[in-house]
Amino acid sequence: MADERIRIEREGHVAVLTVSRPDKLNALDIEMLKALSAACDKIETDTDIRVVILTGEGKAFSAGGDIKAWGAMGPNEFGHAWVRFGHRVFERLATLRMPVIAAMNGHALGGGLELAAVADVRIAEAQIKIGLPETSLGMVPGWSGTQRLVSRFGAQAVRRMVLAGEMLTAEEARVLGIVDHVVEPGSALAKAKEQAQKIAAHGPAALEICKLMIAVANGEDNGAAVEALGSILAAKTGDMKEGVAAFAAKRPAEFKGEW
Repeated sequence: MADERIRIEREGHVAVLTVSRPDKLNALDIEMLKALSAACDKIETDTDIRVVILTGEGKAFSAGGDIKAWGAMGPNEFGHAWVRFGHRVFERLATLRMPVIAAMNGHALGGGLELAAVADVRIAEAQIKIGLPETSLGMVPGWSGTQRLVSRFGAQAVRRMVLAGEMLTAEEARVLGIVDHVVEPGSALAKAKEQAQKIAAHGPAALEICKLMIAVANGEDNGAAVEALGSILAAKTGDMKEGVAAFAAKRPAEFKGEW
């Protein structure tokens, strides 16, 4: 049964992916992580979706991982069932083939900021706070807070949040490059939808290719982006068509070097 706390709504070529657990400030538990992974599978295979908007329900974007969900775990379970699994889910979101916009309607703390970091563009409302408070609990960021965030925003910005425990305003985060746009309270989703429509009007194949090339330039994906680009190119060649046809006919392939 689908977890109703993770919701997908379609508006033309745009999918709005909402974390809906407002009574817990959209804190994530294991079942929600599983639902996020399933949502990625559904979105990825829908060729009509060109842009994804990621947002939260209520007054928070996300308060991160639900402490009650992991607080009683032993070290092995915490490291594997929680941290490594959540890391894989966030990587899945970060590598969706289409652009992702985070509409940060409320505070984004710990895993909530790591969730926002998977997006290609972040739009934050002026009143929100952004931070990585894990060390105040004696733990460390586990869903790529010291990895993707450093790669995308720079080490010093992450040091300020992780080591010094700084809580940043939306405007401070914009200056540091953590968010791209700051908007009036209550308007992040509307602004994200406006931007999504503009992006959706662009060539979807070109958008996907550009997203992959940027990931390569930024040292992300561990080569997956290069192999995806290479595979797409190879799949369009005459040589691959000949190879597949020859295999099916159980005959030697006659390659002609056709692109």
